[in-house]
Amino acid sequence: MSEKLLEVKRVKKYFDMGKNQKLKAVDDLSFFIRKGETFGMVGESGCGKSTAGRLIMGLYTPTSGQILYNGKDIHALNELEAFQMKRKVQMIFQDPYASLNPRSTIREIIAEPLEVHGIYKTKKAELNRIYELLESVGLNQEHASRYPHEFSGGQRQRIGIARALALDPEFIICDEPISALDVSVQAQVVNVLKKLQKEKNLTYLFIAHDLSMVKHLSDRIGVMYLGHLVELTESGSLYRKPLHPYTQALLSAIPIPDPKIEDKRERIILKGEIPSPIHPPSGCVFRTRCRAAMEICAHVKPQWMEVEDHHYVACHLYQNGKTSEANRVGAGSVQRKNS
Repeated sequence: MSEKLLEVKRVKKYFDMGKNQKLKAVDDLSFFIRKGETFGMVGESGCGKSTAGRLIMGLYTPTSGQILYNGKDIHALNELEAFQMKRKVQMIFQDPYASLNPRSTIREIIAEPLEVHGIYKTKKAELNRIYELLESVGLNQEHASRYPHEFSGGQRQRIGIARALALDPEFIICDEPISALDVSVQAQVVNVLKKLQKEKNLTYLFIAHDLSMVKHLSDRIGVMYLGHLVELTESGSLYRKPLHPYTQALLSAIPIPDPKIEDKRERIILKGEIPSPIHPPSGCVFRTRCRAAMEICAHVKPQWMEVEDHHYVACHLYQNGKTSEANRVGAGSVQRKNS
């Protein structure tokens, strides 16, 4: 089994909203990522996925907790160590247009990290590296002299990937890199990411809200809700047997191309809106939308526990030996969908 490259330990990130109010974007988050794997992180908009990615990247400082990269706390590094770590950890942003400087050519955009870190002594060597990066993501040399507005969304995202690869990183945070793209283009970008991972032994944190796409890319998947991880397991296990009621609802929303199966399966509709992270519900944060909610859910926060081998969940249905109730509430319908 591969060693841990990244470990997030009980990390919290609260934003000060004034008037003694705190927005709890990430609340007691813990997980790890092994070298060479893709860890998928999914959930509805506003659940804290992107904030978690920015914490790992070092763009935000955690309110509490630790983020360890190769065993070192990234927020306790000195200036030189932090600068050197930037070469190892890179990020692909969600919006492929907003993340590229419209006044710079593609050559200048990709050259910037190379120049900041002083990688090449000559412009010729730097230019050859830029051409190599463009070709690695399916573009060619003539694209280097163009500006971002001259490209399609899929091409701009490929440029973002090339920039992230410029410093030969070990770990890349992919913050919803395909959500702004057409479906046909999404598959192309995912194939590029998979190809590069195999060639360069990259490790990915793949943040998304599209569970059907995450399934094909991730080795393990963590499901987030309102700043908390509610379930984490291997990709195949999550889709075969989701345990948390929230995960069951998310998976039931994925359409099935077979009309016979689609007609028979149950669609789990979540009632209400996601609560405010400024005033999250007491006890289990999902209880206000959960059709399996019990009295204990309103008062006691569920513990994070391993219910099956490498399958973790935070839900009272599994902490009191009530797995049969959990299956009755929703797992059965999702299992039929994936059969």
